[in-house]
Amino acid sequence: MLRFLLRRILGSLVILVLLTVVAFLLFFGMPRDPALLMCGKTCTPDSLANIHHTLGLDKSIPEQFWIFLSGLITGRNDFEQGPCPAPCFGYSYHTNEQVWSTLMDRLPLTLSLAAGATVVFLFVGLGTGLLAAWKRGTLVDKSFTAGSMVISSMQIYFLGPLALAILVYQTHIFDEPDYTPITDNPAAWFTGLIIPWAVLSTIFAAQYTRMARSSMIEQLQEEHVRTARAKGMSGRYVFFRYAWRGSLIPIITILGIDLSSLLGGAIITEFTFGLPGLGRLAVESVQFSDLPLLLGVMLFSAAVILLCNIVVDACYAFIDPRVRLS
Repeated sequence: MLRFLLRRILGSLVILVLLTVVAFLLFFGMPRDPALLMCGKTCTPDSLANIHHTLGLDKSIPEQFWIFLSGLITGRNDFEQGPCPAPCFGYSYHTNEQVWSTLMDRLPLTLSLAAGATVVFLFVGLGTGLLAAWKRGTLVDKSFTAGSMVISSMQIYFLGPLALAILVYQTHIFDEPDYTPITDNPAAWFTGLIIPWAVLSTIFAAQYTRMARSSMIEQLQEEHVRTARAKGMSGRYVFFRYAWRGSLIPIITILGIDLSSLLGGAIITEFTFGLPGLGRLAVESVQFSDLPLLLGVMLFSAAVILLCNIVVDACYAFIDPRVRLS
């Protein structure tokens, strides 16, 4: 198990390094001069040269990348704003604040949104999918299957305003979504994210309903399940003791792939409800052409996704020991 995880960690580190190279070349090696974004409309050659020197853009691309990479590991002390401890992504062009501190300020909301939505769509999706497989061919099965197909075709930018119009502005069942740190007020944290959780998890829950149903039906046709039935075990015992665990393997695999989609959904959800998370920060960095901030969001999000995939791989290997030997 340890060797399996070490291989996954090393592979993820290689991917992250390659992604860092590509991202740096895209943002700082492109023909457009990033210094022009900071210089403003009254830019003079002297001020432009000063910005080039401050940002290190007067050096070659390999030198710039080495400075950037070393800053991520050891930090940097060559900024006019002051020292930038590791991991140093530099200072925002727009707010003039450290990119890393800005990311850490926005991270709790995005983690709360993504984690809560994951719990909801796994609980609802797996529950309805397994129930549909258990009641295969009945009205319950047909209703869940048809409903999941309809809901999965919807989009967050449609469900979000619809949920606000019905649940907040017309019926006043809920207050307008807002974020309160869980350490300050757990109740306000929970109630403020109910609608974003529901909207973000709805589409994923519909997809996992169909996956769980098809995976469970496939497992119920396996030889070991039929053997257990032939031995006289009850259908309920066979369903939860033998078929249930095997049906989780493809679902966990898809979950690892869906983490990137969940982050993309979080971006749309945060922007729809006006929540100040990493998703909205990414949109703002594009709007203001804030390259250090956009680069920081991109690399940090990639690192989080790779970390989550390592956790998923560990769960996958725990459920199916054959994976550790592959």
